[in-house]
Amino acid sequence: MSIRILLVDDEAVDLEWMRRRVAASPFELQIVGAVNTGFMALKVLEQEQTDLILSDIRMPILSGIDFARRAKKLQPNVKIVFISGHEDFGYAKEAIEIPASGYLLKPVEDRELYELLGTLCDKIEQEREQSRSMLQALSLVNEELLLRWLNGAEGGPLVRSLLAPLCETGVSVAMIEIDDLELNLQDNPEEEKRERVARVTECLKRFVADRQAGMLLTSHHGRYVLLTAASEERGESLLEELVREVRERLPYTVTVGAGAFAQSEAELLASYRQAQAALSAKWLLGKNRLIRGVSETSARGKQAASFGDTVDRLLEAIMQYDLVAIDDRLLELFDDSAPTGKSEAYDLIVRITSRLHAGLAAMNEDLYELLKWESHQPVRLFQFETIHDILSWLRRRLFELSELLYSKKQRQKRKLIEEIMRYIEERLDQKVTLKETAAYFDFTPNYLGYLFLEETGIHFSQYLNERKMRRVCELLSDPTLKIYEIADRAGYKNILYFNRQFKQATGMTPGEYRKKHKI
Repeated sequence: MSIRILLVDDEAVDLEWMRRRVAASPFELQIVGAVNTGFMALKVLEQEQTDLILSDIRMPILSGIDFARRAKKLQPNVKIVFISGHEDFGYAKEAIEIPASGYLLKPVEDRELYELLGTLCDKIEQEREQSRSMLQALSLVNEELLLRWLNGAEGGPLVRSLLAPLCETGVSVAMIEIDDLELNLQDNPEEEKRERVARVTECLKRFVADRQAGMLLTSHHGRYVLLTAASEERGESLLEELVREVRERLPYTVTVGAGAFAQSEAELLASYRQAQAALSAKWLLGKNRLIRGVSETSARGKQAASFGDTVDRLLEAIMQYDLVAIDDRLLELFDDSAPTGKSEAYDLIVRITSRLHAGLAAMNEDLYELLKWESHQPVRLFQFETIHDILSWLRRRLFELSELLYSKKQRQKRKLIEEIMRYIEERLDQKVTLKETAAYFDFTPNYLGYLFLEETGIHFSQYLNERKMRRVCELLSDPTLKIYEIADRAGYKNILYFNRQFKQATGMTPGEYRKKHKI
């Protein structure tokens, strides 16, 4: 991994000289910033993990010495090299107190710069290796003791010895959780779960070691505790980088809950509880992100008095196959009830589905049978990690229900229309009316007329006349039948009305029709 270096000088020419020499150096250096004030350099340090700083010692407003003191507070392990003129040598005493890792006098020769950079790069790599070794040396027993102490167990001398250096420099707690571990791997072999956890663990350990981010403890399956000495501002940037690192390097994601910076055992315990509370807010705030600043207790949502009315409107939207209205009613129900945990969400869904089932039962439909829900309970929701996942799952199921009911209704309508057409076909030799047909099928004339028009695109009377005229044309093709006999067979008792209807439909009289077709 490259060594990250920050360049600071208020003189543009000198700053550009440093940038070019560092870029041309034989070392693996990454320039994280090249700025001309100490204030701008502090901004960079708040956002970027930095190993080494090359800085002018005499700068206006914020001198190099004052900048270095603040830089050390932001990133205690950063190494600082001052570059300045002979007349500034009086600053050297203060530089030693900080302490600085080197002091170069202008004009600086390339050889002198590269020798110092080489020495510091070697030292940084050694410290990284020591950091990795220290992390590996932290035994599973020590990890377990720390975790037990964080969870309320008594701390003995060994725990105190582990906590002392942490509290001395200051530390904050972060809880890290692999997202959707159980949901995505529920049907997979246990070995595959272990492999995923191992890959994430290795990625996290490498990140923590390379950035000297602190101490990583494996809490339990898919969860970790990170104790980091980074300042609150730098810590937030570091944790966001961790989330991004996992997302970009692996086909998985993590969510991180962060606690406040602590400098005592009591504050460290409080930071741990804050990190737990923040991670539990993943349920409401979503995953694949950093969460911080969440109180340990959250306000419960106010139960809406109109729950029943909203579910009834949801059922109406389902029956009308109105997907937008279904989504609106669902959001309304969840916003009003505001479940703060899986159990509350489960109870809410049971109440919603129970009322929907009762409403559908009145229509001779069975919600649980339609959706094939075993034991009449959506137990699958306990595998989800956020309320957004649960809401998305329930939305899909209700969309599916609406589509099933719509398709079923369309099939029923189609079957009814086919039966009506068959009824008409069997009575073409009789007088058939909409009122009589509606009574036969147990509908009102208005509804049956509307339904017939909606499904076929033509009015009932128009369809009836078209079928009668086709039947008449078939009968006219038989020369042995008289026209009055055909009219009688077609259900017309008045021969003049029959002739008028036929001419209106075909543009000719029955006699003219026979002449045209040489019958």
